[in-house]
Amino acid sequence: MNFINSSLFATELDEQDVLKSFREQFYIPIINGRESVYLTGNSLGLQPKTTQDYVVNELEDWANFGVEGHFHARQPWFSYHEMFPQLLAPIVGALPEEIVVMNQLTVNLHLLMSTFYQPTNTRYKIICEAKAFPSDQYAIESQVKQHGLNPATTIIEISPRAGEHSIRNEDIVATIKEHSGSVALVLFGGVNYYSGQVFDMETITKAAQEAGAYCGFDLAHAAGNIELKLHDWNVDFACWCSYKYLNSGPGGVAGAFIHRQHVTNIALPRLAGWWGYEKETRFQMQKGFVPIPTAEGWQLSNAPVLSMAAHKASLDIFEDAGMYNLVHKGKLLSDYLLFILDEINAALPTKMIEVITPRNEKEKGCQVSMLMLQKGKAVFDALKQHGVLADWREPNVIRVAPVPLYNSFKDIFTFGQIVKAILAH
Repeated sequence: MNFINSSLFATELDEQDVLKSFREQFYIPIINGRESVYLTGNSLGLQPKTTQDYVVNELEDWANFGVEGHFHARQPWFSYHEMFPQLLAPIVGALPEEIVVMNQLTVNLHLLMSTFYQPTNTRYKIICEAKAFPSDQYAIESQVKQHGLNPATTIIEISPRAGEHSIRNEDIVATIKEHSGSVALVLFGGVNYYSGQVFDMETITKAAQEAGAYCGFDLAHAAGNIELKLHDWNVDFACWCSYKYLNSGPGGVAGAFIHRQHVTNIALPRLAGWWGYEKETRFQMQKGFVPIPTAEGWQLSNAPVLSMAAHKASLDIFEDAGMYNLVHKGKLLSDYLLFILDEINAALPTKMIEVITPRNEKEKGCQVSMLMLQKGKAVFDALKQHGVLADWREPNVIRVAPVPLYNSFKDIFTFGQIVKAILAH
């Protein structure tokens, strides 16, 4: 598409947008008496206007039924979690029996690593991206230490080449092959939180499994953002949070994926809890864990209904919008943002912004990361004063993520005008 940096052009794109009505279903934060330009859905998604009703319904049922709400609530709590796999399946590209909603992301990552990281004397290494999100780093390090291993010799981190900001896919594959006799697990973020790079999950999975290792992904910045085909890519496991692109509230309940080839394997080691026990005999309270033969077999506890209600409010909107439409618009929004940033840079006497997010369509989603070459924190602070909510990452990156459910092309144009004015002064 041939973009134009004008209010009229942005308005025309908004008028043509099949998702334009969805913006009205979200609360937009107000700054200085006006709707903000909210570009930090990659950190915390906005609240759907229906969320309060969904949560209040459960509070009312709790008040009216007490413990009997497990069976007589409008959505009985006993089976509350069972509605989510069908809703999430098209978002993460999985079969319903491969999905479970539970806990928070890092808890799920530990649970899944307890199954899929079982080091031996010869096969024990973990290959991951350098400077992964801290939760991933800490989870990997602590799992390695729990097995009595040395993180310095066990964890193999892959970095971008000198002078580059993205990790080359061929370098990932080459590293896996190099350690094919000793690697036990390959674990990456689906989207790098800092640069916004989308990793080639299908190729990484294939390389890991050919090397004799399991392959898993942290999809915190991917779920609800990019097209995912976890089942078709044969990914062994994955986990994600729900409070970023999935708009389910701060600290909202998270999700996990375990491929169908593994869910029926009751011999797989796992940290067990009573809600993962076979449903037909769960309340006989017998010794000896018998897991449910789906991803539910990794559950520890019964459903956190209030946070799940908020999750349901957002997922119902996703179902109406359609993941295909969301991915298409998300890419168009970020393309328009890149175009405007390039125009701003070209007009400056000295370059002040370096976009470190890949330009390749397959390697980016909604997020665009701006490496500020001068006065980055001052620019970031000025953005908020001008009604823009973006995201700062040390030492000098401003992350912005136009989200297709509630951001408009006019938001992108306005953001560009504000950035231009700030840099001019």
